[in-house]
Amino acid sequence: MGVMEKIKEIEAEMARTQKNKATNYHLGTLKAKLARLRNELFVEQSGGGGSNSGEGFDVARNGDARVALIGFPSVGKSSLLNALTSTESEAAAYEFTTLTCIPGVLNYKGSKIQVLDLPGIIEGAAHGAGRGKEVIAVARNADAILIVLDSMKEGLNRHREILEKELETVGIRLNQKAPDVTVSKRKSGGGIRFASTVPQTLLGPDPEKIVTQILREYKIVSADVLAREEITVDQLVDVVLGNRQYKPCLYLYNKIDAVTIEEVDQLARMPHSMVGSVAQGFNIGAPLEDDLLKQNLWKYLGLTRVYTKRKGSPPDLEEPVVLSDIRKGTTVQSLCANISTQLLRDFNYALVWGTSAKHSPQRCGLSHTLDDEDVVQIVSKTIKQQQQDKSYGQLAQQYQDKHSKKRLEAKKKKQQRLRG
Repeated sequence: MGVMEKIKEIEAEMARTQKNKATNYHLGTLKAKLARLRNELFVEQSGGGGSNSGEGFDVARNGDARVALIGFPSVGKSSLLNALTSTESEAAAYEFTTLTCIPGVLNYKGSKIQVLDLPGIIEGAAHGAGRGKEVIAVARNADAILIVLDSMKEGLNRHREILEKELETVGIRLNQKAPDVTVSKRKSGGGIRFASTVPQTLLGPDPEKIVTQILREYKIVSADVLAREEITVDQLVDVVLGNRQYKPCLYLYNKIDAVTIEEVDQLARMPHSMVGSVAQGFNIGAPLEDDLLKQNLWKYLGLTRVYTKRKGSPPDLEEPVVLSDIRKGTTVQSLCANISTQLLRDFNYALVWGTSAKHSPQRCGLSHTLDDEDVVQIVSKTIKQQQQDKSYGQLAQQYQDKHSKKRLEAKKKKQQRLRG
């Protein structure tokens, strides 16, 4: 029996099984087996890598954040890219107009956000239908996902549900956080030991039993499991596999000018959703205009603008440093690392003006979290403070070697010119 047949058999058994306390253990075991088989199929179809769903499109990462446009064919993704950026992506009334990945750059609040227009995907994309593997590979590497849906077709075709299922199949979790669960494998024996700081009502009457069975399904027989929040069986399986991607996702229902106001109101009340029309400019303006879509993208990407200043000088309000919650964080340490590794090495303290400071200015360390439009002045260590560091001698020697090498190269070039 092949992997696909086993998956279908388990799905059929789960559909037949009633959900209650008596069957909770059995359903948990089936879910673990199903996730393992899907992961095996995923690795097999992607060529054995396991962490990527195909090679994807060759697009260089650019800007402060990356957003992938995903949706069925002919929902308005190319028109949306043209509206957000100055890029010209071909848009037509027929399906599959876009056959490759077309990048564009959205300039908003001093940041540069890379927007990727991807080919439309269809049901079965997770298993290679259409160009689904390449599209999903790009989605795994994006900072956020913007799913574009057609308001006229959503009621009958359930495109949102289909796309969520396709992304979930390849290990992309939308608008979820990684569970606060630690699985520590032990070389010595002792079996599975489970501990939790909160009651685990979602794991049934005997959580330790179901946790043990799930870990044994993945050939883990000796480990310590600590849960700091209430989790489900699916979340525990995700932690054990360790290859899940957690992405913020915004749903845009396009073409609202073609449906009734009652349908628009219903779609707008869906979680993580907004409505708009690229053709009519509803909630979607020109590339340099501020609108609801750009505001939501900024929020979902977790971007923060930070202005820097030198001692005795006004802050530079023209070119902010844009930090991201998703990439490196929004702390003072992230700011220093974004500017220069040397600045991080010689960091002494920071003076912060803005909403994150209790008083202005506030003297802060590397762990201080910055808010949007904060002003920061970095104060470096003095020479005496640097000399007290253990690595000062090594750094001084590296600088001396670098300086001597430059002098030697300059001397050789001068001798070559004189000889020539």
